[in-house]
Amino acid sequence: MVEGGVVRTDKTEFTECWKTTWKTPYIMRLALSAGIGGFLFGYDTGVISGALLYIKEDFEEVSKKTWLQETIVSMAVAGAIVGAAIGGWMNDRFGRKLSILAADVLFFIGAIIMAVAPAPWVIVVGRIFVGLGVGMASMTAPLYISEASPARIRGALVSTNGLLITGGQFLSYLINLAFTHAPGTWRWMLGVAGLPAVVQFVLMLSLPESPRWLYRNDRIDEARAILEKIYPADEVEDELSAMKQSVEMEKANEEVTGKDIFSKVKGAFKNKVVRRGLKAGITVQVAQQFVGINTVMYYSPTIVQFAGFASNKTALALSLITSGLNAVGSIVSMAFVDRSGRRKMMIISMIGIISCLIVLSIVFIQASNHAPKISSLESSEFGTNSTCPTYTSAPNAAKWSCMSCLKAECAFCSHAGNEYLPGACLANTKGIKQMCRAAGGHRTWFENGCPSKFGFLAVILLGMYIISYSPGMGTVPWIVNSEIYPLQYRGIGGGIAAVSNWVSNLIVSETFLTLTKALGSAGTFFLFAGFSFTGLVAIYFFVPETKGLQFEEVEKMLEKGFTPEPICDCFGGKKSKPSKEDEYSTT
Repeated sequence: MVEGGVVRTDKTEFTECWKTTWKTPYIMRLALSAGIGGFLFGYDTGVISGALLYIKEDFEEVSKKTWLQETIVSMAVAGAIVGAAIGGWMNDRFGRKLSILAADVLFFIGAIIMAVAPAPWVIVVGRIFVGLGVGMASMTAPLYISEASPARIRGALVSTNGLLITGGQFLSYLINLAFTHAPGTWRWMLGVAGLPAVVQFVLMLSLPESPRWLYRNDRIDEARAILEKIYPADEVEDELSAMKQSVEMEKANEEVTGKDIFSKVKGAFKNKVVRRGLKAGITVQVAQQFVGINTVMYYSPTIVQFAGFASNKTALALSLITSGLNAVGSIVSMAFVDRSGRRKMMIISMIGIISCLIVLSIVFIQASNHAPKISSLESSEFGTNSTCPTYTSAPNAAKWSCMSCLKAECAFCSHAGNEYLPGACLANTKGIKQMCRAAGGHRTWFENGCPSKFGFLAVILLGMYIISYSPGMGTVPWIVNSEIYPLQYRGIGGGIAAVSNWVSNLIVSETFLTLTKALGSAGTFFLFAGFSFTGLVAIYFFVPETKGLQFEEVEKMLEKGFTPEPICDCFGGKKSKPSKEDEYSTT
């Protein structure tokens, strides 16, 4: 997934998880009830990709204003940045349970606002509410599961939250496809997210608060009562003792770093080890977003239309490939990340991403070069007032192709007999669109991309891009950030890196359509290939291998500095070795 955390697990832990939850179903009830927050996270970040196609049909203003489309998509990300900050404060102040309930209320309000929205700006407001819920859920759901799970199966249970996120994204594409012919289309797509929020709200009312939060707030008897439902009777006292030590250590760390956020941030940047950890942690988080992943997850059907598949239903169906592969990739990552190493997986992932983006750019260039020509006869068939004004006044109109027509913000109505033959360049309005579709033969209306024999290659490359991204750059940056910081700065370090991830996400999602308009699809994907290459170089020089190292060993490595090993050693899976401090410094 593109956002959220991933916890390391292995086959033994999954086996133990199955045995434990079979004996104590209450544990799985806690995990799955809280995990619905992750599902809603995935659904609400994925559903907009398909809904946007139909929002553009209902609101001509949205269809014509690229910035408005980007705003509808990205406001959920902007809300998530704020929601994550609020969620962190609410988790400590009011508890994990109340934070999840608050997120459900936000999800539900946002879903209803979007479903009944009479105007585009109302959809934007709904997306902000949903984003607040996404940010809070991303912080709270894995935390609640972690603190309400037995230690020996904690990683496996928290991993279910990551699977529910990608599962929610995949289901959002299925829901989009299911409502393509329903009256209201996008209203159902966006509004149905209110149902899981209600289900989770009801379930959470009957569930307890996190035992760790209760213990931290001196409600020890309540914490003990919950632990007795989770652990065998002979393990409860041991768990209470471990919890006591952990809470005392946490409070001792607060005396060093300070309780308020400003003191913690100031202390983090004063510490050399934390600065070096942040350089690695922020590098991988920013690189994760600037490979362009959320252009695919948020705009996947639109990209498919860029490739020449004009039908909304076809675009949604083909987009299922990317969402499904993303879900599978998260499982592959859990199987290999402890075997292959974090650094190696990210480097291999980046090489695959760069290769796919470059080839995808070439495919879009070829599609543009072979776009159908514009026929003056075909264009005049719909009447002079229907023809694209820019085309009629162009001095080189005879050289125009479908791509020239779309760049002029008009639309291409394909030839009645064969969509690859010269067609009409018409004004892009709802009425003329209906005229094109109602005309004789099998005409198709193209406003995002042109008919292309190369379109299927673009879909294949999008799938290969996801296969390259998901097991490596999709999950490993979150693992690195869970291991790279000293204990007393782990929360603040991970928080700073997570904010860099969300902000990068916002920048990418808010500019993608503008970039495609300015640079074309080929130029935009080539630009992301350049960003990805920069990310690859930064990962090679700034990010050490943390596989198999204790937290103390990671801290010592950052204290001394590390020298990136030669490429051959990196692919051989060897660990980065500490060097003398004056050999390499990442201050």
